[in-house]
Amino acid sequence: MHIKKSFLILCLFFLFSCGEDEDFPDHTIEIKTNYGNIFVELYPEKAPQTVASFISYIDSGIYKNSNFYRVLKAEDQPSSSFKSELIQGGIYISDPGRLQKQKGIPLETTKETGLHHLDGTISLARTTANSASTEFFICIGKQPAYDLGGSANIDGLGYAAFGKVIKGMDVVKQIHEQPSYGNAFTPPVIIKNIVRLRK
Repeated sequence: MHIKKSFLILCLFFLFSCGEDEDFPDHTIEIKTNYGNIFVELYPEKAPQTVASFISYIDSGIYKNSNFYRVLKAEDQPSSSFKSELIQGGIYISDPGRLQKQKGIPLETTKETGLHHLDGTISLARTTANSASTEFFICIGKQPAYDLGGSANIDGLGYAAFGKVIKGMDVVKQIHEQPSYGNAFTPPVIIKNIVRLRK
């Protein structure tokens, strides 16, 4: 009986010391998908406006049942261009009307933040310099073209990196490998939700 009781206690200790109780850094978010979960550490000290805005979107529930809808794969890009690999998500498909109403975030360049587009970096998608809002992408491999002075955008200002995947790059890569046509996932990949692990 004593052995069975000790075994039960050990099992309960193991259960509660794993999963959601894992010791992640402060400012960690969890992107929940059908392929598994992606854990991203955000850097509010380095990119304060970008992180504050992204957290406000998360807290509003805007990403519930949203999508990863865009993908860049090296084999689908012209040989004359830089090779970029990433997955992009947000509410472009799930709630385009709400997307159009979002106010743009002032661009925090990689020079200002000291952050660069490396493997696992999360960054805001944009068109013009201060147009980024809810849409984001995750880099696969080093992507210097998205830094200030890079060639990914005609204005050369780069994109606002604001965090990095700390667990779940295998999930990012699995999503990246899903069927696509051109630069669109077919079908889009469901993002069940994005949540903060600590508030």
